[in-house]
Amino acid sequence: MNKFGMRIGLVLIGVGAALIVVAQMRSRAGIPADAAYGRVPDFALTESSGRTVQRKDLLGKPWVVDFIFTSCAGSCPLMTAQMRKLQDALPVQVGLLSFSVDPQRDTPEVLVRYARQYQADSQRWWFLTGDRATLYNVSINGFKLPFDDSQGTAQEPITHSSRFVLIDRNAEIRGFYSGAENFDLSKIVEDAKRLL
Repeated sequence: MNKFGMRIGLVLIGVGAALIVVAQMRSRAGIPADAAYGRVPDFALTESSGRTVQRKDLLGKPWVVDFIFTSCAGSCPLMTAQMRKLQDALPVQVGLLSFSVDPQRDTPEVLVRYARQYQADSQRWWFLTGDRATLYNVSINGFKLPFDDSQGTAQEPITHSSRFVLIDRNAEIRGFYSGAENFDLSKIVEDAKRLL
């Protein structure tokens, strides 16, 4: 083999190795660069401060999203505690967003008290409430997560997902993560940082 052939061979080996490294990095991060599960639908909901928040307010940075309600005796306290850990672990450029699935009881005032209980940073962790139809649409049609307030139990009167959802700066859904059992803080943090 001549020198030119050896150089071509080395270049091809180098390119192959680089592709393997990139594939491993994507696999480790959990979200391929082109992964998307749909876009967050348009909405207008009330944040705990009383201001209206819309999808356009989410544009420009990644967000970790969950669906909870403040009187929940099941998974919600654990999810909110996990979200609190994310507040400490994530860069400040990543927002946190908790949608209440119990708008009848979770008024902005109730959400303010709940946020204080978990020492939520109101600049980056928002709690939203509003009309049931909008929340139902956002949860089921937008985030593809269950929401049923008609057949619950005394402990969990509202059925909802315990998953966290990662969205990118364009309000595209990029990943789903366990928010209760098997919670993997490092995986969410790593994936969110990639979206910065």
